[in-house]
Amino acid sequence: MEIRWLEDFIALARTRHFSRAAEARNVTQPTFSRRIKLLEEEMGTTLVNRQTLPLSLTPAGEEFLSLCDEVTQRVQGTRERLSRLAEAQANRLRLAAPQSLLSHFLPEWLAAHHEEPPLEPYLRATGWLIDDYFQALDRGECDLVLCYWPREALPPGLPEVEGDYRRVGEERLLPLSVPDARGRPRFSLGSGPRESLPLIGFHPRGLMHGAIQAHLSRLGEAPAFRVLNESIQSHNVRELIGLGYGLGWLPARLAAPALARGELVAAGDARWQVPLEIRLYRHPGVASAALEHFWADLPEPLAAPAAPIMETR
Repeated sequence: MEIRWLEDFIALARTRHFSRAAEARNVTQPTFSRRIKLLEEEMGTTLVNRQTLPLSLTPAGEEFLSLCDEVTQRVQGTRERLSRLAEAQANRLRLAAPQSLLSHFLPEWLAAHHEEPPLEPYLRATGWLIDDYFQALDRGECDLVLCYWPREALPPGLPEVEGDYRRVGEERLLPLSVPDARGRPRFSLGSGPRESLPLIGFHPRGLMHGAIQAHLSRLGEAPAFRVLNESIQSHNVRELIGLGYGLGWLPARLAAPALARGELVAAGDARWQVPLEIRLYRHPGVASAALEHFWADLPEPLAAPAAPIMETR
């Protein structure tokens, strides 16, 4: 049975005339009459009394009309809801970003918008390296990329990116360690270049690793490190630092709760901090009404959070 057969029957019940009902349904009368006959055969009973003028419905037809009204109304309501859902999905913007930005930057940044943007985090991206993001942007797999970016010159080995971007925030990578019994860092960067320190690092092909190494090179006094672990995600680095295995760098927003609770402390003074930008990229060749509206309504960049002071007592 087809939904249009039910709509045919409603039209016939309303007009009480085959020709006028066929005209209302925009089909020929023979086609319309055949569909009503098929409907009766499907239901196994006579629905229309053709001997009266105007024609009338049989008791079974009256009962069936109520069902037709209910079913067609529910189908129409479902169509409208699906249409609204499809329209909403068409306006969604897929945002690819590291987990640390999704968790510790995006909520604060979205709160600064005049209206809630139609962003949909693309969670597959949380385990990507930096070049994966821009390849996905080129493929149209995502509409926007939110990422960290060095404030200094781009470190060697990182991709040169040609694209439209906005600076939406600032961040700094902080060297951190668990505290010792006196509240001082168990592992400290301040005791000279010959010391060997256990390092919880980032993936060597990642942006964080490149930014940290470039910053240490500019300082010219980095200690020797024993790399214990290298990870893509900042949360993994945070966990291993918190377990006391070594020191490492973390985004200040991610580290703020542990610093406030005294679970982590600064492992070096301000010169060891690595300044970063937070950038939002879009593909320069792709445009949509939702994207253009969102891009035009971006708020002012968020400043980097306050940095902790290294304990020296």
